[in-house]
Amino acid sequence: MQNDIITLNDLSIFSADGSESVFSLIDKTSTQAGREMLRKHLQNPPNDYHQLILYQDVIKFWYHNLELWPKIILNGTIVMLEKYFESADSISAPPHGFTLLFNSYFQKLFNRDEYFLIRFSLSHLSDFLKGCRELVDILNMSEIPILLQKDLLSIKEELSHYLVEPIINISNDTGYAALATLNYKARREMKSLCIRLINSYSKMDALQALARATKGNNWVFPVITPAFPVCFQTDDLTHPLLSNPTGYQLSFDTNCKFLVLTGANMSGKTTFMRSLGVAAFMAHLGMGVAAKKLEISFLQGIITNMHIQDNILKGESYFFAEVQRMKQTAIKLLQHEPHLVLMDELFKGTNVHDAYECTKVVIEGLLYHPDHLMILSTHLYEVAQQFTDNKAIQFSYFTTLLNEDDSYRFTYKIQKGISNDRIGYRILQKEGIIQLLKGRDKDI
Repeated sequence: MQNDIITLNDLSIFSADGSESVFSLIDKTSTQAGREMLRKHLQNPPNDYHQLILYQDVIKFWYHNLELWPKIILNGTIVMLEKYFESADSISAPPHGFTLLFNSYFQKLFNRDEYFLIRFSLSHLSDFLKGCRELVDILNMSEIPILLQKDLLSIKEELSHYLVEPIINISNDTGYAALATLNYKARREMKSLCIRLINSYSKMDALQALARATKGNNWVFPVITPAFPVCFQTDDLTHPLLSNPTGYQLSFDTNCKFLVLTGANMSGKTTFMRSLGVAAFMAHLGMGVAAKKLEISFLQGIITNMHIQDNILKGESYFFAEVQRMKQTAIKLLQHEPHLVLMDELFKGTNVHDAYECTKVVIEGLLYHPDHLMILSTHLYEVAQQFTDNKAIQFSYFTTLLNEDDSYRFTYKIQKGISNDRIGYRILQKEGIIQLLKGRDKDI
């Protein structure tokens, strides 16, 4: 799946300002190295259907076997090893001579700093190797996912190095001469080996984190099908970042994969589309989603037109930025592979008449691309009315309860049809803006 930075921002996959994001929600890694590997996985999800299924199989395995994840390896373990091997190239000569004649007691007494540094460093290396051996023990189980089995066999091969066993067996009784010798040999001979082991461990850390997040949030694994026929069916789907979300139901069929959404501002259209986008994104990571069920075909990518920004340095207006994003969308839709396209209130940067004409012609153009899943929201209800007889489009709206005293309440529930709610004036009244403006005029 390919997603650009605009889509990642629109769906709050990452956060630059410290606010909650999808990444922060699912980051259950045990090490910084695993966290970086998880970030890369989100930036570059599996690029084809078969690879995605392989990843999902591994995450499902960890979901059912989280107790097998080695607890002995901590973030400090990896950090210490990285620093330990950073200076390995400066080691030129093995320990020898007079210093090796002294036992540990005298080393503690006369060479305290070096003694404890060596023991401390080797203890972390020993813990790391023990944790890797715990992972290798998984090979004794039956029905191990192919991708996991490949990584475990690679780790097993690395652990066949002749220094692994003596380092794992280091204890408080191990003398200084043995420690010093192991320290020298490990730093000279195991640097590349440990880098490879850390890389393998980090990949597993990222995937077990997705399993841990899935289990901890009671999410369900989606059913993922090949790209064609295009499919998206979900029940009780919610946005995972909301504390009290509304569940949505949606079903596209082979003849109708275009949804036009209407409803008042703040009624829930944008949240609904983001919920769908986040669910599709998480499904293509191989993890669970916040829904009762989801069946989705493999998508080439997600394209969003939501939070457009102008560019004052380039002298580009908001409307021009909208047009450029629509152009990028059109280019991607020329690809045969299906995308999920989420378009929220197009052409807000121009007048109502232009917005009507532009939105209408965009909908007409989008109908030439029936292999993509498309959702478009608009407050221009007249545009939606133009396409009510088109069987390739389904219409839904978010309801707003209007009371006789001009108050209103959003239900955040979606139903079939086209909305005719117009509550902009009511919102101005409720917020007291009209009264404030009149009061200011009176004072003047």
